[in-house]
Amino acid sequence: MRPVLAITATESGCFRDLGNGGNPNWSSIRGCHNSLIPIRLYLHAVGFLYNVSVGFLQTEDGMRQQKTLRDRIEGRIARRQREDVFLPREFADLGGEDQVLRALRQLVREKRLVRLGYGVYGRAVVSRLSGEPILYSPNGFLGAARQALNKLGVTWEATEAQQSYSEGRSTQVPLNPVVRVKGRFSRRLRDGNLELVLER
Repeated sequence: MRPVLAITATESGCFRDLGNGGNPNWSSIRGCHNSLIPIRLYLHAVGFLYNVSVGFLQTEDGMRQQKTLRDRIEGRIARRQREDVFLPREFADLGGEDQVLRALRQLVREKRLVRLGYGVYGRAVVSRLSGEPILYSPNGFLGAARQALNKLGVTWEATEAQQSYSEGRSTQVPLNPVVRVKGRFSRRLRDGNLELVLER
């Protein structure tokens, strides 16, 4: 039975007469509210009564599931493929400080990130051997620590031993993650048993 009248009710209380039966253009109701969730009301003649059937109309923007802050942060991290270390302030445009910190802690619990120090998080992968998250950085912990220093605005330089090895003047591989820093910096950066050693 074709409806004798079709109207739409929206979140904002807007009602539009969409005509008697037929196929009305439902897109015409857009603009009545920024995020519409329209409801179709069909009146069917049943004897001297009207039978009302209600259905929801899915719109392009009104019914779209919005991503959580955690999802948006994870998406941004995934797009920055050349970066291994992240600071909370890099996501300040996505939410408040407390919200961002909670989202980052959630990603740590989910083994997507590892915490390297106060306000410093590293990209993580899950170890096939232990099942625990480990830092993912092509240049190892020292490379991630240097990246963190750069993002924190700390001036640093390689130690003499590291420079000698890099320039081929020495074949001895520096084992300890050490950098020479300039200025005041006392934040501890560590990954498991490795901790960045600061020289002055």
